[in-house]
Amino acid sequence: MSAGVQHHPLQLRTAYGVCRHITRSAAKNFYYGFLVLPGRKRNALSAVYAFMRHADDISDDPAVPVPERRAKLDKYLADYHRVAEGAQTDDAVFMALRDSQQRFQIPTELLDKLVAGTTMDLEEGNEHAFSGDAANPIVAYKTFAELYDYCYHVASVVGLACIKIFGYRDAAAEPLAEHLGIAFQLTNILRDVKEDASMGRIYLPQEDLDKFGITAQDLASGANSDKLRPLFELEAKRGRDFYKSAEALIPLVEEESQGALWVLTEIYSRLLDKIQQRNYDVYTERVRVPTLEKVGILYKGMVRRLT
Repeated sequence: MSAGVQHHPLQLRTAYGVCRHITRSAAKNFYYGFLVLPGRKRNALSAVYAFMRHADDISDDPAVPVPERRAKLDKYLADYHRVAEGAQTDDAVFMALRDSQQRFQIPTELLDKLVAGTTMDLEEGNEHAFSGDAANPIVAYKTFAELYDYCYHVASVVGLACIKIFGYRDAAAEPLAEHLGIAFQLTNILRDVKEDASMGRIYLPQEDLDKFGITAQDLASGANSDKLRPLFELEAKRGRDFYKSAEALIPLVEEESQGALWVLTEIYSRLLDKIQQRNYDVYTERVRVPTLEKVGILYKGMVRRLT
């Protein structure tokens, strides 16, 4: 990546402020982890998140035809490539992200994969994409291996970018960060089964549905909780196994970043706890970690950073 144009410190400060605002507004769980970090790392993570958030917003806009969304994502990534190579920009997110890349040696390849992940739900040119509706939801992935690849692109890649910012010296951190991203995404998938099905999307693999005699319509309705529970238990166990990576990963990142990684992992693993405590009822209401509980986790994370 070229060193490119150097922006005035006031411009960068403003650009990072925009990214922090986006993150604070949209990252209901991740933002708590960001708060434990030193300012320069918090800024960098906010820049990565803001870049990812905009790509997601383009991909998910139902008012725009799918081919147009794909074209917009291609342009978005091409525009950033030019900025990463040194082109001038007035885009606050691009400005902050380029600065973060230079500071923390974040490969542009990771950002490419991240945007590629946002296109995986779109119909055109993707055998795993969605074209169903609430009445006839589509199961996109035949096997867990296929689902893993999706989770890698939408979550593990984010984890790999995060540890670049956290700082690490041992390459063993990389597969651990990948696995932790899988755990986070499986948690999201379980929490959002009802919401996703209402948009015609089923992320749980067909081989798992077949194992328990479950149809896409069963998942969409949620009417037979006893029938669905063994399927959800299987996915939760997979998530738990991947969460174990955090225990090995936390000591491998720089000490000033360990509290932030612990906060992120604790909030997401507690979200999975709450799903299990409700006997996997993700239909009655959206499962959340209450704000007060997240504030308590944040406090413990700050204590970990200081001790």
